Amino acid sequence: MPRTCKQTLLKMIVLSSISLSNFAAADSDTQIAPKLVLQITVDALRGDLPYRYQEQFGDKGFKYFMREGLVFKNAHYQHANTETIVGHASLATGATPSIHGMVGNIWFDRTQDRVVYNIEDENYSLLGEGGDVDKSTEIDATQKAANSDGRSPLPFLVSTFSDELAISSFGQSKIFGVSVKDRGAVSLAGQYGKAFWFSKSKSQFVTSDYYYDTYPQWVSEFNAQGHPNRYSDTSWELSVDSNDYRVPADQDVSYKTDLAGFGQQFPHPYGPASDKYFTTKLTLSPAGDALTLDFAKALLDAENLGNNQQTDYLSVSFSSNDYVIHIFGPSSREAEDNLIQLDQRIAELLQYVDDKVGLQNTLVVLSADHGAPEVPGYLSSLGGKKSRYFDINSLTSESVDARLKSSFGVGVELIDLYTHPYIYLNQEVLATNKLDSNQVAQTLTQILQQLDGIQYAVSKSDLQRTSLASSPIMERISNNFHPDRSGEIYLVFEPNVYINDFDGLEVASVHGSPWNYDTHVPIMFLAPGLDSSVIQRPVTPYDIAPTLSHYLNINSPSGSTGQPLLELFDSH
Repeated sequence: MPRTCKQTLLKMIVLSSISLSNFAAADSDTQIAPKLVLQITVDALRGDLPYRYQEQFGDKGFKYFMREGLVFKNAHYQHANTETIVGHASLATGATPSIHGMVGNIWFDRTQDRVVYNIEDENYSLLGEGGDVDKSTEIDATQKAANSDGRSPLPFLVSTFSDELAISSFGQSKIFGVSVKDRGAVSLAGQYGKAFWFSKSKSQFVTSDYYYDTYPQWVSEFNAQGHPNRYSDTSWELSVDSNDYRVPADQDVSYKTDLAGFGQQFPHPYGPASDKYFTTKLTLSPAGDALTLDFAKALLDAENLGNNQQTDYLSVSFSSNDYVIHIFGPSSREAEDNLIQLDQRIAELLQYVDDKVGLQNTLVVLSADHGAPEVPGYLSSLGGKKSRYFDINSLTSESVDARLKSSFGVGVELIDLYTHPYIYLNQEVLATNKLDSNQVAQTLTQILQQLDGIQYAVSKSDLQRTSLASSPIMERISNNFHPDRSGEIYLVFEPNVYINDFDGLEVASVHGSPWNYDTHVPIMFLAPGLDSSVIQRPVTPYDIAPTLSHYLNINSPSGSTGQPLLELFDSH
């Protein structure tokens, strides 16, 4: 063989050898797909709360994440309306509301000329009878906006992580979302998964016919067991010794909400199961999370999650923390005790997954949909003078009316409605008086910004022209804007000032602002072979969905703006 041929052959053999060795090295570094992705969302878990009350926690809940996991302590949402659906949708899609479309729990739909609830869908009905929202007892005012009992993920404008998982697995991955709140379950289950939530009117977990034609046998059997009834004629009691709480025993309770005899201090009586507010009270306490856990465990068993050829996905959204903070505030004994008991529920869930699937086969992420503000009454007890509730009637006061009439010859009838955080102008009044919507909005923003308690009023035209001043708050407002769903004016109240009236029910605390106490949430991962670490660099919850996608080597959600959290991969 000629020398040149031998050299060529030798070169080919060497290159082939290098290529094979590189392939082997690359293959050895390939991330082994987990059998299960478990996404835990704690509603309203402000980023500092797991640390504030950690002295009372056991070793296998939040502290397990802190000890064994990858913890991002500086995570903030970059949108302004920090409400439940907005945060859950952002966790699911890795995108801001300007992209995924969930600009608020409710918004005014111009095509229907009415306020709509975020995931309502008249084309799909609640499966079974008697599970619709009982508007006479419902304390979540946004739920009352829905015209039908139907729910689906179709109002989402982009895909979710779970959608991409279903697509990549040819529909073989089992995908489920569970929560007390319908929006907490539907959002993360996506288009191709199954969602279950707790019906307070029926005292059972329900779903819609978007997902099933009939209930699976195991769901019917679970509901038949009547789990909520075990709380009948009992009370929410302190779960540890009274002297062990950080919140003082003599704390002022006057600013807390007493809903239907639930009381402003311990013990909080649930009353009999026959009481019309019985199931509502369950959701205002650790009982709501306990019921969610019971259902999630039954689902894990019945659907055999984590024991299939493809990666399965389970989202569990614990809602009680949000309701407890609304009624009692984040610096209350109720909030502290609820988190103590939630810590136990999370430990139980992790243990159950470990027994059924193995944590060594599971990728776990824990985060929250938003944070929470302190209660004005609590801040006042510390000597604060600025925090207070905002009177919604001031938006249509005589002074506002007079100034509008001075400019346009017509007054507050120009304002169709305020539904947080947007003011929607009355298009009929504008047309009748031949007024330009943008001009009216610009003038009204100037008027409203002079009201005591309003920090910013931002017009739709300014958002569309991107003519806002460069600041983190303005960027968050812009990230919340969708031209078809947002109103003509976005209102931002001063820090620790907010409207606390829920259709006549005055509550203690209300989130939904762009301020850091509402945007700050924890992000914690557990993964096989993960080196524990605490990361202080700024990140966002939008990073979670692309991180999960990157970990599984699948497409990120279609509208995702987040970036994979590379520490999860570097720490192995």
